[in-house]
This record gives sequence, structure tokens and C-alpha cells, in this order.
Amino acid sequence: MEIVRKPFQGVRNVVRFNWHFYFLIALCLLLGVIVGFPISYAGGIVFLVLVLSATLVSLCVSFYVYDLSGIYHLKWLKQFQCSRGDMILNFTAGFDETSILIKNKFPEANLNSFDFYDPAKNTEISIKRARKAYPPYPGTSQVNTSSLPSETGSADLIFVIFAAHEIRKEVERDIFFNELKRILKPAGKIVLTEHLRDLPNFLAYTIGFFHFMPLSSWRRTFNKCGLKVSDEFKITPFVSTFILEKHGTAH
Repeated sequence: MEIVRKPFQGVRNVVRFNWHFYFLIALCLLLGVIVGFPISYAGGIVFLVLVLSATLVSLCVSFYVYDLSGIYHLKWLKQFQCSRGDMILNFTAGFDETSILIKNKFPEANLNSFDFYDPAKNTEISIKRARKAYPPYPGTSQVNTSSLPSETGSADLIFVIFAAHEIRKEVERDIFFNELKRILKPAGKIVLTEHLRDLPNFLAYTIGFFHFMPLSSWRRTFNKCGLKVSDEFKITPFVSTFILEKHGTAH
């Protein structure tokens, strides 16, 4: 049975978990009216239009990506077929919307969910709010990015969806992806889905796009860890998916 997301669930979560950001925007708008308009009416209007436009654009893009695009229907995973007993691992960073969807997509496979959230490193208040709002997937294990508990060569399919960018230090990301490579079977696949620090995401989120990683950083990590991109595609203009496998995998 397909898991049905609630209407506006994605954009509502964005506002719900980042309400402090929108409060600051409202405060800036109020100060702009109080301070800016007496100095320059035209300048105040321009300021209001720019701030409101940027905010509305980011919310509209979030609504499109998380609610309208069907990204959480996982139809973009149709290329993968999992048999009974296959091992799927899903890695999250404190907020897990995907494990139950993956299990629904591949019901005969064995799914293990891992959370590498570390409050000492992942200090964003939005993640803490999300953790309070959404309980972890049953059986989720807390793990360290530098030492994953799975056995070497045990995973058929590994998912890291909207999570790996929370590993802010490149050295730690390299270690994490080396660990993913270690636990991957010779013919296994890693599915990495992320926003990128690129032009579309800048136009959508302005300075918020700095929270994402540039394509060059991801490719540098893949190369250093001995992973090759067997497929790369856009789910929307704002979201990229990379299918990774070990170098030398036979087809």
C-alpha cells in the first residue's frame, strides 16, 4: 500500500522547523517599514518587494520539490529491483521521512535504518525540532559516520537522501563514504540525493544555498573514495541524484 503524504506536508515542515528564520524576515520587514519608509519611500518599497519575493520564491520551490514533484513517491527508483533477503541500508541525519517509504517500495528486502545525527556536530535548531515532531523509524540504530556497524560487503543498496550534506567537514564525509564503500557488495549501489550549491538553488534559496555542497565537492569525495557515478539525473531542477558503485564493477 502506498504511503500518502498529507497536503502541503513538505512546505509546512519547512516553515515549522525553520520558523525562527521567517520570524527574522518578518522583523526585518517591520524595521524596513518603520525606518526605511521615512528615509525613502521608493527605497522602502524596493526593499519590501525584494524580501517578500525571495521568501515567496523559496517557499514555492519547497512546495514544488517536496509536495508537487512526487519525489517521495520514489518512482525514480524504478531501475532497482530487490529480491527477498536483499539488504537495504538507509542513512539519515536526525530526520527520517524515507525509511518507511523505502520499505513500502521494496517490501521483500531487509531494511536497516541508521541515524548519524550528532547533537555536538549537527547544531541546527531545525533538526532538533524535526526530531521532536517525527519519531525515528522502528529499529533505527544510532551510528558514527567514521565506523559503521554493518559487515564488509553486506549491503545490496544504500540510500542517503537529503542527509549527507549535514556532514559539514569534507574529511568526515570522505571517511563516511569510504565506510559506505566498505559495506557495499561488489555489485551494490549507493543512491545519494541532494540539493547542490548551484544556480537553480541560489535562485530558489538565495544565501540558503550555502547549506548545500557544490558538485565539485561531491565529485572530489567520490574520486577519493574509489566510487564511480554510474548514473546521474535531476529529479527536479533543484535536486540531483547520483547512483554510485565501486570502481571495477562488472556489468
